[in-house]
Amino acid sequence: MSRRAVFLDRDGTINVEKNYLFRIGDWEWIPGAVAAIRRINALGWLAIVVTNQAGIARGLYGHGDVAKLHLHVDALLGEAGARIDGYYLCPHHPDFGETCGCRKPLPGMLLQAAREHGVDLAGSYLVGDKASDVQAARAVGATPILVATGHGATEQAQVPAGTIRAADLPAAVDWIMEVAA
Repeated sequence: MSRRAVFLDRDGTINVEKNYLFRIGDWEWIPGAVAAIRRINALGWLAIVVTNQAGIARGLYGHGDVAKLHLHVDALLGEAGARIDGYYLCPHHPDFGETCGCRKPLPGMLLQAAREHGVDLAGSYLVGDKASDVQAARAVGATPILVATGHGATEQAQVPAGTIRAADLPAAVDWIMEVAA
């Protein structure tokens, strides 16, 4: 049975963009992001984070640091009655000797999540703040939504005409709920 999902880029989409974020004390929600995730959950859809984490390839932090941060995020969401159903990250960067199929704009993280969670990609969305998010969504037939938070304002010129744009994650979820209803 296929399920629908809203894939979420992390930095600049659900949390305030901070270069190479891995410290719990540096986490800061985009206003309204927690409520938006709770609304995704209430739809009965999966909320899945797909995030490039080049800081791992650069040696700035490790997988364990990111895992601790995500456990903290899960605790905060749990207190608010919301949840993330899965985290997928790409620890690679081509400038640091690693090529892969998972670094957005490549679709590897989305394909893995779809396999593991039974996701209907064509009926799903990816909300992100970069052209690479839009490209990854299009590569698997999901609908991309570019938010203006994070890098979104500067990336708008790099996405194809007709790409759905939203001010932020709450506005993107409003749009999804309107279309999906």
